[in-house]
Amino acid sequence: MTYRRELGLDVLWVGRKDLKRIMDIPNRREQCWLRFQSMHDLVVRNARIVDGSGSPEFMGDLSVSDGIVTNVGLVDGLSHQEIDADGQLVIPGWVDIHTHYDGQATWDPEMTPSSWHGVTTAVFGNCGVGFAPVRQGSEDFLINLMEGVEDIPGTVLAEGIDFTWETYPEYLDVLESMPRVMDVGSQVPHGALRFFVMGERGADHQELPSAEELVQLEALVTEAFEAGALGFSTSRTTKHKAADGRLTPSLTAGDPELAAIANAMKTARSGVLQVNSDFGPGEFEALEEATRISGRPLSALIIQVDHSPELWRATLAQIGQANNEGLSMTGQVGCRPIGVLLGLDATVNPFGNHPAYKAISGLPLAERATALREDQELRRRLVDERPRDGFSDWMNYALTRAFELGDELNYEPEPSTSVAARAEAVGESPWRLVLDLLANGTGETLLLYPFENYSSGSLNEVFEMLTDPHTICGVGDAGAHVGTICDASYPTYLLTHWGRDRTRGERLPLEFLVNKQTRRTAETYGLLDRGLLRAGYKADFNVIDFERLSVGSPELIRDLPAGGKRLVQRPVGYTHTFVSGTEVASRGELTGLRPGQLVRGAQSGPR
Repeated sequence: MTYRRELGLDVLWVGRKDLKRIMDIPNRREQCWLRFQSMHDLVVRNARIVDGSGSPEFMGDLSVSDGIVTNVGLVDGLSHQEIDADGQLVIPGWVDIHTHYDGQATWDPEMTPSSWHGVTTAVFGNCGVGFAPVRQGSEDFLINLMEGVEDIPGTVLAEGIDFTWETYPEYLDVLESMPRVMDVGSQVPHGALRFFVMGERGADHQELPSAEELVQLEALVTEAFEAGALGFSTSRTTKHKAADGRLTPSLTAGDPELAAIANAMKTARSGVLQVNSDFGPGEFEALEEATRISGRPLSALIIQVDHSPELWRATLAQIGQANNEGLSMTGQVGCRPIGVLLGLDATVNPFGNHPAYKAISGLPLAERATALREDQELRRRLVDERPRDGFSDWMNYALTRAFELGDELNYEPEPSTSVAARAEAVGESPWRLVLDLLANGTGETLLLYPFENYSSGSLNEVFEMLTDPHTICGVGDAGAHVGTICDASYPTYLLTHWGRDRTRGERLPLEFLVNKQTRRTAETYGLLDRGLLRAGYKADFNVIDFERLSVGSPELIRDLPAGGKRLVQRPVGYTHTFVSGTEVASRGELTGLRPGQLVRGAQSGPR
């Protein structure tokens, strides 16, 4: 309750819960003018607001009721909860449309590490891999495929996933049954669908689907979109192989198969066609035709590869031309190098193939590090007696591009600071320097090997990708490659590196960066109810201490099913995270509240 002076009268502002008590006070009605006011559920005051639209930031307040933003600007009145942002950033929750939580989302309501990084909506089922539809008895194939393509251990998936579904709609029902910390959405994975319809023939690349199987494919995709799929994803890259070495099933899908999928999307009038492709000759034209047939958007990963470092520019030019011709296409781009973290306990250990290292590999990490520092004969053998195999050959090349990540977490290192360049400068073997780095302390040092998006030794090309008008952020792979990367931290890095810390080139305005991974990503997937802090929109947002914000050092933990390990980064600087107006994280800790829901299909914005 608050008293104010208005028009020469004493005005008492009250909420619903106070109304009866105030009216029962004798003579109160004669003493003042009573004005009834609705209570806000929440007001955030004195905030530095970047609203997701791309407009410049401004100081103001934000009010929320019933999970919806009710006002942004100057907010008057009372609230059940009030936060003084004291000049901290308030931005929409991150909408991460490229994750691989297909399995984890069935067992982990907390959706870490993305929930630590302010993600409030996660979309998975990317790159043609996932776990529905699935016939009983064929679960191992989908686990094998996910393990190979996305580096999630098969033992983790086998123990963690309880395959209680067969059809894709049944999978969505399972996702919907679990309250969780954030909203999630799913896409139909081409690999799983193809294997469901064709069996082993769908994975051996010897046959194309029959006419009857094409009809079945189309019907199942239509069914999936009617049940609430946000997109259909396909992989058409030779980089994607199952754990047993077989190429991903969708690699050889021909034009009739793409047309059947496109027809289903046209019938459903829903969804995005998400593509990971090598973009060889004729590939873009085939995808363009599928887009024309479906009348639906296409979103393709755009990555710089060393063997063809200009291909990404050519593909973005084709995407731009397609948009000029009336099609809807976006390129999904990253914000830092795509790389592998090398370490003694990581999936990729530079010494992991050496017999001398294998002899001590069962020791606790700290004891291994001590042995690598103090056992001179072991050190000599590890450096001088390198195994002659493909892994050593690959590592010899990788060390020319590998860098000590260090406490400063430098993801845009100078080429002159690579392990090989540093070793050469002092006349030392790069293997000896790697040994010294990894054996330091308790053995937790990590090296960064950026193998994509870093052909020039800087992020200047990534700057061009980010600033292209037809791109969105979407190469994070959160939930995947658990022992080699932790790119769930992408949204945080986007803000810190490009908005504050970059020293080797241009930075970008905060309003541009926030828009790129909130409103733009939401719009691409038809989620028009979020990604924008304006009245009527979903109250998903972060309060951030921008000056303190950091992605956090990579840490290897063992909290997955079957004791599986994963690399995580715990950020600093997220003061509050809200999903549908409910606080799900406060000062780096999850609150235990789980308002997140399954998003079924496109969502309309406020009227």
